[in-house]
Amino acid sequence: MVVIIADDAGFTDFGAYGGEAHTPNIDALAQRGAQFSRYYSSPLCSPSRAMLLSGMDNHRTGHATIIEVLAPEMRGRPGYTMRLEPGVVTIAERLRQSGYRTYATGKWHLGHGEGDLPNAHGFDRSFVLDASGADNWEERAYMPYYQTADWFEDGERAHLPENFYSSQFIVDRMIRYLDADSARANEPFFAYLAFQAVHIPVQAPREITAHYRGAYEGGWEQLRANRWRRAQELGLLPTGAAIDAPHPSLRPWASISGDEQALYARSMEVHAGMLEAMDQSIGRFISYLQSRGLAENTIFVVTSDNGPEPSNPIADPDFRRWMSLTGYTRRMEDLGERGSFVMIGPEWANATATGSLYKFTSGEGGLHVPLIIAGPNVIQQRIDARAFVTDIAPTLLERAGAPLNAPAMDGFSMSALLAGETPHGREPLIPLGVEVSGHSALYRGDFKLVRTPPPLGDSSWRLYNITQDPGETTDLAAQMPELLASMLADYQAYAERNGVLELPPGYDPQAQVAHNTRMKIYQHYWYIFAGIGLVGLLLIGGVIWLVMRLFKKRPA
Repeated sequence: MVVIIADDAGFTDFGAYGGEAHTPNIDALAQRGAQFSRYYSSPLCSPSRAMLLSGMDNHRTGHATIIEVLAPEMRGRPGYTMRLEPGVVTIAERLRQSGYRTYATGKWHLGHGEGDLPNAHGFDRSFVLDASGADNWEERAYMPYYQTADWFEDGERAHLPENFYSSQFIVDRMIRYLDADSARANEPFFAYLAFQAVHIPVQAPREITAHYRGAYEGGWEQLRANRWRRAQELGLLPTGAAIDAPHPSLRPWASISGDEQALYARSMEVHAGMLEAMDQSIGRFISYLQSRGLAENTIFVVTSDNGPEPSNPIADPDFRRWMSLTGYTRRMEDLGERGSFVMIGPEWANATATGSLYKFTSGEGGLHVPLIIAGPNVIQQRIDARAFVTDIAPTLLERAGAPLNAPAMDGFSMSALLAGETPHGREPLIPLGVEVSGHSALYRGDFKLVRTPPPLGDSSWRLYNITQDPGETTDLAAQMPELLASMLADYQAYAERNGVLELPPGYDPQAQVAHNTRMKIYQHYWYIFAGIGLVGLLLIGGVIWLVMRLFKKRPA
């Protein structure tokens, strides 16, 4: 069993979903397996990864949100401890009890305190990054919240090789682990490949980025329209469905200067190049399994943890100063290469998400992501039944014949659905709730209830027929008050059952991450601030002493 998780890939980013990036290996899995059109995750990485690995709601795992945006009032509360809490059992632990070898490489972001790393949660071998992201070319932090990029091998602090590139290394290390366990070659294995692509900083080799020269010069409105149209042509969205108007905070392409347009277009070229570089490494891993005679008896899962990343940290003067101090640049001539910091920003993120908004939010752009499953007893099909990230663990466990012991999972097995034996995994009318940092949604039947807090929304509950209106263009709340009330009751039951906490008054995730980052900077560099303070006190003391001396010398 191989689970491949991309970081921040939008619903239409892979070629099989209508994207421009060359992803032939991912596309081949889609062509011979099941390609989902209505698969949902959470809007942030740690909650999604905890749910994928456990089959449990994120609040039950301890990762209700990510530590970088956690409000102080919530810190340490049940469900908000930012670690896999006692009693949470991962799919790796369950599979290992059934005789599987278990491996993890890539991004973890589920804690690195005592007992928090993969070796304490069922993985025989692991080489993982415990941070929201890191540089893709070297062992280097990507934002001032982190002082270092913390990689761990089998629970111990580890370091990267000189010739590191994240996608290549993640696969190389997985192959090394499988080769090293040749004595156990007859035992089944579970491989968790968690790529950094396409999390910021977006980085890719120049020779791959060059494949996309000129592809994005038409701007984000054009790309958004093209992606929406292609998704409909592929049958992934209903024909004729409208797309929502861009959020008022998003800039029109024509409003930015020609130089900015060129830089943003090149940034998307790097984004596509990073997806292609990831796909190339996936292809190498599949070829390796084929050479060992393992590929035909392997289930492959390919997905993304959440929608595309909208953050534009370069707009913050403090971040630009940090870039200057650390040597990061944003130049056209080497964009995406070593030492270069690239992000695509909210406008491109909204275009690649296809639906409303993007990562961090419970709009379709934050939750609606690709899912491909291929392998034995998975028939070639497009699956329009709704599926959720918690469904992956019970599906794989059922395929492995592993017992589903306590704790109970929130997900539903899709094994019969993949085999073409039933039209659904989870019954459509069973409510499906999601909440991360106040961004909330509930799906039931054809409908979606959604709430977006400030600054992107007003915290009002809106109601959409998400089957007919995946663009979230027509709010039905006023027209269907009874359905609204019924789904609100379902959401409240979900929130109470899973221990969802209300946000503190005035909470803003972007302001919170800025505050948390400042606190981390003070923690990391306290000695510098202490030194500055001491020098300041000495200067003030010196001025006072000098003034007193002058007054003493004046004649009476």
